[in-house]
Amino acid sequence: MDSIKVRYFVDDVDATIAFYTQHLDFIVKTHPAPFFAILERGNLILLVNAKNGQAGATQAMPDGRKPEPGGWNRILIEVNDLGGIVKTLRKEGLHFRNDIVTGIGGNQILLDDPAGNPIELFEPASK
Repeated sequence: MDSIKVRYFVDDVDATIAFYTQHLDFIVKTHPAPFFAILERGNLILLVNAKNGQAGATQAMPDGRKPEPGGWNRILIEVNDLGGIVKTLRKEGLHFRNDIVTGIGGNQILLDDPAGNPIELFEPASK
């Protein structure tokens, strides 16, 4: 399967690297500059840009708007034992936007990275 690439804008690339590698099992594929890194987890490639960096992705649009962290679009990481993972991450002081929500397909919760970008942790319903 081909990799899926997602770009997140962040306040601090080093803090973001620490968050994703320590808590969500990503590895650093490359970190060529202080304002940019590429992280990997399975087929997911996460491109991390400092919002005030020098990369092309951070350049202003013609109307002057600049990329910012946060928002509601998100990556989804499928997990087993969502309750146990949430308990562990809360003990580590990580910030969640909500509590676990149950839906038709399973349970989910939104975890914020250090810049406020959401990650959906999702446990599918039992089949």
